[in-house]
Amino acid sequence: MNDLLERVYFHNTVQDYLIAFAIILLGSLLITIFRRSVLIRIRKWTENTNNHFDDYAVQSFARFGVPIVHFIVIYLGITSLNLTPRIAGIFQIAITVAITFMVIRFITTTLVMLVRSYFKRKHHDRSNANEIGAISLIINMVIWFIGIGFLFDNMGYDLTAIIAGLGIGGIAVALAAQNILGDLFNYFVIFLDRPFEVGDFVALGDKSGTIEHIGVKTTRIKSLTGEQLIIANSDLTSSRIHNYKRMERRRIQFGIGVTYETPADKVEAIPEIIKEIITSQELAEFDRAHFSSYGDSSLDFVIVYHVLSSDFNKYMDTQQAINMQLFREFEKRGIEFAYPTQKLYVVNEKQMAENEAQRMF
Repeated sequence: MNDLLERVYFHNTVQDYLIAFAIILLGSLLITIFRRSVLIRIRKWTENTNNHFDDYAVQSFARFGVPIVHFIVIYLGITSLNLTPRIAGIFQIAITVAITFMVIRFITTTLVMLVRSYFKRKHHDRSNANEIGAISLIINMVIWFIGIGFLFDNMGYDLTAIIAGLGIGGIAVALAAQNILGDLFNYFVIFLDRPFEVGDFVALGDKSGTIEHIGVKTTRIKSLTGEQLIIANSDLTSSRIHNYKRMERRRIQFGIGVTYETPADKVEAIPEIIKEIITSQELAEFDRAHFSSYGDSSLDFVIVYHVLSSDFNKYMDTQQAINMQLFREFEKRGIEFAYPTQKLYVVNEKQMAENEAQRMF
């Protein structure tokens, strides 16, 4: 039996192989017991706490932390053997890469879960898939960049030289794809600043429509005429955008004119008539009505009120009801709306000469 244990294969005795196997087997057994007993109890305990961070931390550890511990056990078992420098180096690199990958995944998954929880609590009434996607992308880029940097540093590479090389290459790539990178950065600006969201009705210059999709490079808008507008994110963030979705009330100003033949008492009563008509509307809030000026062919009034809704159709329904009631009320009181007119005076020169002669004699 001792002879069998003392036999040497690849610079290690059979006993050395059995010890390494025992380390791996015992470690795996302890990890399994921990996962099925202790970890389950910890998870149940975190479910009863008031915060969600511990829940996500336990979930991430069960998903990525446990495999990391498995890699460590395997590393301890195999490194107990007498390995050649080349094999030991290859194995160490493989374990380092695997553990680094798992640690990065553990950190990014935990942070993304926290972001999802934050948006769910803060904006529970609407979907935030795009916002979560944008922030998750930033988190992954930053964590992966830092993690790969540590990986190369631990593997003995000169991190400063690598960063310098990446910087030179990054400048070349940035110059070649500056428009694409500009749209990408503005994609993050849109979701962090939130000037508009999917479903908002916006006006951009002479174009208007509903936001359908916000992509990494472009944003798609369904116009009022039916076609889809595709606009680069850089153009959107550098433009003046009117977001009507966030308008809580709409200010309306319009004018009317009545004829000069209208009696003074009726002219004086017109502002009060308009006020009563507007206040009778459910969604209208009266502001003012004044006899503002003497027009070329009319006595002009300026009326201002607010519609207590951002819906354009409700605004038009309210304005139509006001116009109809105003028309009926003026018709009932004998007040005439003015329209462009001109008076032409014809002069009889012969009659004027006779009148002038009579005055002289």
